[in-house]
Amino acid sequence: MAALRKRIPASGFTVVQQPPFVVIGDEPEAVVRLRSTTIVKWAVDLLKRDFFAKDPEEIIDVWLFKDKESYDKHVVEIFGDRPTTPFGYYSPKHRALIMNIATGGGTLVHEIVHPYMRANFPDCPPWFNEGMGSLFEQSREMDGHIRGLTNWRLARLQQGIKAGRVLPFEKLTALNTEDFYGEAGGYSSYYGQSRYLCYYLQEKGLLVKYYREFVANAKDDPGGFKTLKKVLGESDMVAFQKKWEEYVMSLAFP
Repeated sequence: MAALRKRIPASGFTVVQQPPFVVIGDEPEAVVRLRSTTIVKWAVDLLKRDFFAKDPEEIIDVWLFKDKESYDKHVVEIFGDRPTTPFGYYSPKHRALIMNIATGGGTLVHEIVHPYMRANFPDCPPWFNEGMGSLFEQSREMDGHIRGLTNWRLARLQQGIKAGRVLPFEKLTALNTEDFYGEAGGYSSYYGQSRYLCYYLQEKGLLVKYYREFVANAKDDPGGFKTLKKVLGESDMVAFQKKWEEYVMSLAFP
């Protein structure tokens, strides 16, 4: 906290401890405290219930800037960064989640997934890391568990399916970090395809099982494709992908 206070601008910010995070925001104090419980604590509690056994070892700072002007200004002044997304991002370098909270709490839940994935599954490939983060950027609690809902990424994915631009799952799961993130940043079809593969697993009651088996077998199956076939019970993944594409085309948002 002493080190953190040296970075916080002189006035207008509230600091709330919400282990393993510290939440810093420039909205009214009551609003910052409310966000620390209804978004941060809520997401952490539910994600840990199904997926993550360990907290991040380091303290993570969650910076919630009240609007675009505050976000753009303070990201440069405090971190020396130029944000590549208008919503927010996770910075391992600064051990921080940095948000324009005016865009909604979904991105914050998405970004909370990443430090937890780093702590519990450090070799997680980008498709699954972003698939899981993206899944929970639109979510709610159901029967004591976090559940992803359809969201804005669906339309782009459906367009990609119609145009025949969706990767075979074997290729998607094999993408390295450079290729996955190099396609088109956070708006890429890779994000959407990864999200709705995780969504399919969730809706079939297989996501928690897949996560646990993937973590257990990652040394022999670094991309998770063999584990995916096993958990789905599918021997012909080309035929499965056609079935999955039909399923995705049947979904709607909003």
